[in-house]
Amino acid sequence: MFKPEGIYVAMLTPFKDGKVNEPVLRQIVEFQIQKGVHGLFPVSSCGEFIQMDFAEKVRCMEIVVDQAAGRVPVTPGVTAPNPDQSIALAREAKRLGCSGVVICPPYFLPVSQETIERHFELLADNVDIPVILYNIPAFTTPITYDVVKRLSRKPNVVAMKDSSGSIVDAVHFMDKVRAIGQQDNFNFLIGREDGLFPALMMGAKGCMTACAGIIPEILVGIWDSFHNKEYDKARELQFSFLNLLRAMNALPFPVGFKLAMELRGFEMGEPMQPLSHAEKFSFVNVRSRIEKVMGALLGDYKVDVEKLVNKATA
Repeated sequence: MFKPEGIYVAMLTPFKDGKVNEPVLRQIVEFQIQKGVHGLFPVSSCGEFIQMDFAEKVRCMEIVVDQAAGRVPVTPGVTAPNPDQSIALAREAKRLGCSGVVICPPYFLPVSQETIERHFELLADNVDIPVILYNIPAFTTPITYDVVKRLSRKPNVVAMKDSSGSIVDAVHFMDKVRAIGQQDNFNFLIGREDGLFPALMMGAKGCMTACAGIIPEILVGIWDSFHNKEYDKARELQFSFLNLLRAMNALPFPVGFKLAMELRGFEMGEPMQPLSHAEKFSFVNVRSRIEKVMGALLGDYKVDVEKLVNKATA
């Protein structure tokens, strides 16, 4: 059964007039595939799935699947406040030919670990598609080690994306799965790009991150260096983009990340959540900082979007 492995992009979503900007989304897909990423995760947290209704989420999946054209796996997010909505989204993903789906715990209202486990079980039991668990404590209830251990026994629960940012949690999640002999059936991916190399060294199988789509050259470089046993190079690449990451995080999430994508040449649109006057003032300074850091990191970082347009519409 399919299991995600490698550098997956937690995709940022370009919007125009409150809707997904299809031409730009196609450009982004083309850019990321050409840069060597191993998979695409649309309808993600940094992609502002919370700002999309059901139809818009499905449309986003459709565009990405169509543009990817089977070149890399597409694993969209199907997170929703209740299992029925998640199941409906997952069925649409299956219909479109997606390789799997990503789901985090239900959001907004507090939920118990028993509710989280049942929520995931209902999805796995009602949709014939690989399921990737998503732990993101910043926005939802954290998933415990034992819940992940038990869910890893389900045949179509194939992986986990952990965005806790804790290498300690990462090690314990992996150890719990190893303890019941499921390590060959269940892949662990890091959700925080600043921990990619350490996680790979501990046995993680890749990442699902926003930076993988903004600076794929660097993230794919870490992956390739690691697998070539060029550990010094992988370590230097890991340190190389931390200034950029800090600069992007200086604005409300994911505005700084979308600003970096805009600077690379993609029209991401106005923030769906309006910025305050103070944040608008900071925006100018952060933009200048990102430009400076990205130039030092990549040199000529501007993407020739016109060429991508030709590829995306061929």
